[in-house]
Amino acid sequence: MADQMQLRSAQRLARTIASDILLYNRDKVEQGIKEDRLFDLLESEIKEGRELYASRVSAEIIETYKFLDRALVDVLIASQAELECTIW
Repeated sequence: MADQMQLRSAQRLARTIASDILLYNRDKVEQGIKEDRLFDLLESEIKEGRELYASRVSAEIIETYKFLDRALVDVLIASQAELECTIW
């Protein structure tokens, strides 16, 4: 069973990975949201992020808590709510 420090660390790493994807791919994020194909455009970046996350976080935490999935939605999508697009 994961302790609170491991959970906080995993959650922080997930948000850092998602933030880095946004930071280095802002144009792709905007285009992906506007065209409703965000995850297609960022496929390789997200794959690389998942690999990094899996190398540092236990499989139990990854499967149970889905921190990276949540961080990707929060950081890449919810933070871009001001963009004009058809998906909202």
